[in-house]
Amino acid sequence: MKLNHITLAIALGFAALATTPANSQDKMDMKPDMGMDMKMTSTEFKGIEVNGGTVAFGKEKGAMTLTLSSDFKVPGSPAPHWQIVDAQGNVFLLQQLRIKDDKQNRSIRLPKYIKSVAKVQIWCSFAEVNLGEAPFKKPIMVK
Repeated sequence: MKLNHITLAIALGFAALATTPANSQDKMDMKPDMGMDMKMTSTEFKGIEVNGGTVAFGKEKGAMTLTLSSDFKVPGSPAPHWQIVDAQGNVFLLQQLRIKDDKQNRSIRLPKYIKSVAKVQIWCSFAEVNLGEAPFKKPIMVK
């Protein structure tokens, strides 16, 4: 009888291993040290002032970046900023979109303290309002 219990325990252990995926595809893992370039594009921006355009998440020169699409129009509000919402709902206010001499921050590097990106918002720091947001289909995990 003891042999049957041991055999059953071993069989259940192997069954558990066989049904556990070795590389889960439930979340996209983007690692800074990966050799290949990877890009993920958000859904379109939607909001009270920003409608249209997307943002691409990728790796450039070893850094994780966010880049606005060419069809994205910078809103006319006084102080539009990049704002990131992570998978846990934490919000990070980053660079301004418009900078000195009518230049634009259309691409930014993500700070290392941001561990995931669920959506990108365009935030007006003057009026303190969300002008539009573009979520990713699944949060991007940055490790």
